[in-house]
Amino acid sequence: MAEQNMEAKLKNLLKQEKIQLWNPPYTEDGGEQQGAQHMQELVERYAPLLCLSVSEVGGALESIRIQAVRRGKGNKTYRETHVATLELLLPRESRKDPKTKNYLETRLDVSTQEVLDRIGKDFDLRFFKLILNGKTLCPERRLDEQGVKNHSKVMVLKVSDAELKQQMREEEQKKKEQSESLQRTHKGFQILSERDGSEDTPFLEIADQRGNPLKIPPTERKALILAMGLHEKGRSLMKKKQYDSALCHLLKADQQFSVCDSSLLRCVDNFAVLQLDIVWCYRALEALSCLDDGRTRLQRAEDGFCQCYGQQRERLLLIQGNTGREEVLFLRLYLLQCLLFYIEGNDAQAQHQLTKVESLFARLCLDSDKMAQLMALGFTEREARLGLRACGGDLQEAAAHITNRRQEREELKWQERQKRRKRTEDITVLTELGFSRRDAAAALHRANGDVNRACEILQDASQAAQATNDNEASTASPEKVNQLQYLGFDREASEAALRLTGGDVQSAAQLLLDNNGFLSPPSTSASPNSEEPSTSSSSTSSPSKEDEQLVSEVLEDLSHHEDDYLDLTLEEESDLINTMKTYLNRVSTHTV
Repeated sequence: MAEQNMEAKLKNLLKQEKIQLWNPPYTEDGGEQQGAQHMQELVERYAPLLCLSVSEVGGALESIRIQAVRRGKGNKTYRETHVATLELLLPRESRKDPKTKNYLETRLDVSTQEVLDRIGKDFDLRFFKLILNGKTLCPERRLDEQGVKNHSKVMVLKVSDAELKQQMREEEQKKKEQSESLQRTHKGFQILSERDGSEDTPFLEIADQRGNPLKIPPTERKALILAMGLHEKGRSLMKKKQYDSALCHLLKADQQFSVCDSSLLRCVDNFAVLQLDIVWCYRALEALSCLDDGRTRLQRAEDGFCQCYGQQRERLLLIQGNTGREEVLFLRLYLLQCLLFYIEGNDAQAQHQLTKVESLFARLCLDSDKMAQLMALGFTEREARLGLRACGGDLQEAAAHITNRRQEREELKWQERQKRRKRTEDITVLTELGFSRRDAAAALHRANGDVNRACEILQDASQAAQATNDNEASTASPEKVNQLQYLGFDREASEAALRLTGGDVQSAAQLLLDNNGFLSPPSTSASPNSEEPSTSSSSTSSPSKEDEQLVSEVLEDLSHHEDDYLDLTLEEESDLINTMKTYLNRVSTHTV
């Protein structure tokens, strides 16, 4: 990272002065030779500014110049011939000169195996694989299908024959398992989103920070259930340090959130937290190629927190009375911003963010004795941690805060039980009027709990079904049925054929002949006393065992505590803080 930091600073200086090293006077003879005198002037001017030695700056500037010249030639070649230039990061023992970079020219619409064969021949390598952005390139697939572009940096990783085959099997199995996991999670929450509102109680009650239920259109509600479910699964995988699988689920959740209206997302912090989690996965996977996307997502997270909590956390303070628990989110935000600033060569901003991080980290680190005392009082570790952070480390206030939170949760549970009891009673009233239980539940959901309106919905559906039945009865009059029976067809099949053909006897007879005289009677819409649902398409069939298994799997990943996303031990954060301090201390040492 230190070399990236130095090159980034030099590139920023060159950009500020609008200096193009690939053009005269810095590069002569079509790019083959440098203008030594002008390059030396740059070196001597930049070295004191960066507090680095002349030799370090000289080597870095020449490297930047050569890269720029090569990139320019490569761009021209790619435009004219579609032949791309790839930079190969060879194994140490295969490099003739450690300071010289190795390149390969190839079209991108060729298979990876073809490139493997060329590299093996050119560099005398036998067993190896190609890595791009931390992912192994599949030999059977084309380069461009796997994200390889002009000027991509590809790592050549040497392995034994047995190891290569084993790794390829493991990677394929891992990809298969990731894909299956993502599909099962998506389908499980899709089932729940379809059931939402058609059972005795809705699956998901979405509320703002005050606990007030939010009215959400059905399409957005389903997307939100899928998004939040996939996010929870991703967070569960993050806790297990399975960051690659976690990232797959988080990115899928991001797609589902995009369906939701922006005004809805401003009421809750879920979307902002998701953006933060995605960038945290980028960090864990060392996916520096995702730098631009990470910067955009961190800005979305910061904007989301400001909208939801207030610019100075004033809304959060008004609603909850404290802001201590949510501070861990800002700790991660500032820390990731610090990392990006450093990689971009902006040491001043990185140091500024690190100072904010260290100050916040000191406030959020907890006294182990106080934690032990609260747990001795019967509180859980999570309650103790969140309580102390909410109360700025004050033991007595934390104990009172946790007790109050428990009482609030019990009150919410009591209200939920009352709501569920009322809903069950209303459903019973509707079933006593002759409607099926599932139809009654769906109608109540559509009527927002208004039993009278639900009754009207059910009656309208019943009348519509009756009108349809009357129309069908007229098309299958006794006279027409008798005519078909006279021809030797069964009564039920005759009635079904007449309904399907609009009462045309000749067409019905032909239809019966084509089907050897057998037709399955069409299903009818539900009416009072019918056990089949009519007002809810999501309830038209009983759940299969596979569906129930999928639902059970995804529900296992849901946290049973609403503040789980705020309960961070800060171990990973501490490691990253120490890393950033080390890098930035090197910079400050050079400046002394």
